[in-house]
Amino acid sequence: MGRCQAPIHPTRRSNTQKPAGPIRLFYAYSHKDEALRDELEEHLALLKRQGYIVGWHDRRIGAGEEWKGQLDKNLEESQIILLLISPSFLASDYCYDIETKRALDRHDKGEATVIPVPLRPVDWVGAPFFRLQGLPIDLRPVTTWTNKDEAFKNIAQGIRRAIEGMRDGIR
Repeated sequence: MGRCQAPIHPTRRSNTQKPAGPIRLFYAYSHKDEALRDELEEHLALLKRQGYIVGWHDRRIGAGEEWKGQLDKNLEESQIILLLISPSFLASDYCYDIETKRALDRHDKGEATVIPVPLRPVDWVGAPFFRLQGLPIDLRPVTTWTNKDEAFKNIAQGIRRAIEGMRDGIR
């Protein structure tokens, strides 16, 4: 992509206080990428066990619950929003027009940190989130790595650094 990978240490101060408990993490993704989201979630399991994060995605919506209300609530309450980028994500009106717009609004207000994560190769130059530093290193899509576990490890390490920055009061 030609952009340098800077360490994920956000520099703007958040409008919110330092998080005391686990960071709420929201996965914005296309259902066509569910298997890759599951793999990423598995790689973030240690962060969850250590009390750093509590992750949420729409597959956690229970029977009988109103799905849009649950999505909106969890998107609003999350401090880190992962945009799992793929051709399917960019093609989804809901992912691109609704979740992405609200995520970026919250990011710009200092209420959340949005991290783009390219899962599969796609041209996303000019997308509204292209201005944000993402993961993994060099923004190389996860599926293009010889070993996807290495890509997911790099993403997990970057998320850990972002959380440490948040806990230090930096956004």
